[in-house]
Formats: sequence, structure tokens, C-alpha cells
Amino acid sequence: MDNRFRAFCGQVKSLFGHQEFIALHEPRFWGNEQKYLSETIESTFVSSVGAFVDKFESEFATFTQTNRAVAVVNGTAALQVSLRLAGVGENDEVITQSLTFVATANAITYNHAHPVFVDVDLQTMGMSPTALGDFLEEFAELREDGCYNKSSGRRIAACMPMHTFGFMCQMDQITAICSKWHIPVVEDSAEALGSSYKGKPAGSFGTFGSFSFNGNKIITSGGGGAIVSNDVELGNKAKYLTTTAKVPHRWEYYHDELGYNFRMPNLNAALICAQLEKFTFLKESKKELYEDYRQCIADYGLRLKAIPEDTDWNYWLMSVELEGEDERDAFLKCTNDLGVMTRPIWQLMHRLPMYADCRKDSQVNAEYLEKRIVNIPSSARKVQ
Repeated sequence: MDNRFRAFCGQVKSLFGHQEFIALHEPRFWGNEQKYLSETIESTFVSSVGAFVDKFESEFATFTQTNRAVAVVNGTAALQVSLRLAGVGENDEVITQSLTFVATANAITYNHAHPVFVDVDLQTMGMSPTALGDFLEEFAELREDGCYNKSSGRRIAACMPMHTFGFMCQMDQITAICSKWHIPVVEDSAEALGSSYKGKPAGSFGTFGSFSFNGNKIITSGGGGAIVSNDVELGNKAKYLTTTAKVPHRWEYYHDELGYNFRMPNLNAALICAQLEKFTFLKESKKELYEDYRQCIADYGLRLKAIPEDTDWNYWLMSVELEGEDERDAFLKCTNDLGVMTRPIWQLMHRLPMYADCRKDSQVNAEYLEKRIVNIPSSARKVQ
């Protein structure tokens, strides 16, 4: 067992108050969670409608600086519906990245479309504008009804960059490239709540932005997600589709198109409302942890992943970069053996059996990062 890694584990346990086991990222309930949950139970509106659903949607639109927010059951559902409303249909293509969580690619497939994987930047670990531009210049052509892939013959219906671990993609360049080729942008902002790029919040750049409030995110509703848009009409359509496409009526049940039962229950909405109130405190606490890591990390022969330029980061998951696969695996084994939870970056999507035949570019940067990046404990602490 590498003594450097053993010593690092001791440092992590010191930073977290000498607990026996240090989780990767735990939820923190330091606000009105119990109060709001009790109010919901007393109201009896615990399911898909209620005051906290309305409260959250209003407050979340303000938080993300968008015009409409819709609460949904999870981040994957948010992506699936956003892609559908952006115009993605059967046999279309959606450009995304192979270095991502599987939900990104799955949401494309749920719309009976095909993922196309372009490379990421080494700094942001998110979609590379250069790789995106190069792919489109080589393969895309504009026709009267949209952008098409000359090689496959399929319509390129959307582009979906993902903000890896809360680091922001270079969204100004990505949106400019997509505008040139008439391709809608759907932001996978599942990990980036509270991050911004050049002063503009995650989720507010594209036609839609999608968020996750899973238990491991910076704030959580247990299970939940949200769709945001600056187009109020599209946002309202998202609300309609995610609530079973039911035509409003005092008592009649009439559904005029295929919708989804993707509603966030009022109980979950109560939880996320309380969490949203504490967001600034949680982010500041995590920023202090990052600074603590930054001060000591070199002592253990490790490199902390630096914050990309022009990004105000949410400090969701902090990462170290190892020398290669062997050192990465040794670090993972040592830390987890000693009760310090660490996790590698995801296996690239094009390595998974269901996406092995998807079109991709060279993936040089994605494969480099896959062999080296490990997330380290990143939970908020009550630091005064």
C-alpha cells in the first residue's frame, strides 16, 4: 500500500472530523427540511400537486435566471422530455460526449435517436467546442428541413453538452457553433446547479437545461429533477407532457397526446425547497473544503483538478488526476480499503455494449481522463 495514499487518507479523515468512514458526497439537512415535510404531511397533499411544487418551480426559475422551471421525477426524465421538445425524434442523431454518466446517452435512446460522441476538453472535462466544430465541418450539411449527417443520412436534431462534476463547458462557443448549423442545444446540467460560465448560470444557455436532485447532488429532493427554459411556451409544454398530457378541466380526464407520469411529488418538492434555501451556505462550505485540499494535496504527490477559466464552480465533486491507470487503481484500492470513499470517472459510453456501435471521433482526451481522474470526498462541512 502506497504510503502517500495512506497519509492522504489520514488527512481526509482529519478534514472530516476523524470519522471512521468518509463518504464521497453525503446530503446535508441543515435547514427547514423537517418543518416543510411536516407541513406537507399535515396538508395531505403529498403526491403530484401541492404548494411546494409551485413554490419550487417559481424559485428555481429565479435561481437559474430562466423564465420557466418544471419539477420532474429525476434528471433522466428531464433530459428525455427536453430532447423530445427540442425536436428529437426517431432515427435522429444527438451530438453529446462519451465521458458522461449513462443517463445522458440513455435519454437520447429513449427518444429512439442515436448518440454521436465527440471528445471533451482536458480542462473542463466537458464537450470540446473544437471537436464539435470539426465533426460538423466534416460531416454536416444544411438542408431546408435542418442539419443532416452526410455520412449516415440522419438528421442532427440536437446537441447535448454535459457539465462534468459541475465544471462548465465553453457554452458561448458551443452555442455559436450550433447556431451556425441550426442545431438546438439541450444542456445536461445535472451536476452543475450553482455553477456559471462568464456570469451566466448553468442551464440558461440552451433551449432547455436539465437538472438532477439525486441524493448525491449538492442539494437533493431524494429523487427529483427539473427542466428549465427561457421559452415560456416550451416550458409550459414540458409541464404538460410530464403531467400525463392531461387537458385541464375541473373533473374530466382527457389526454390529447402521449405524455409521461414524470411529476415530482409535493413531499420531494418540500425537501428541495428547504435545500435551495441553504444552497449558498453549502457551496461556501464546499469551497472551503476545496481550499483545504488545495493547500495540502501536493504533499501526497497528487494533483487537484483546477477550476476552468471563466467558471464560477459549484464545487460539487472534487477530483485528483493520477499518472495513469496503474496509479489510479492503486489509489482507488488504498483509499477504499481505509474507509475513504473514492470513485473513478465513468467508463466511457462508447465502451458500453449498448453504445459500442455509435459514431464517435478519436476520444483522445476522454480516454486520457478516464485513466486518470478520481473523485475524492466532497461533502459540505459545518465550518465556521
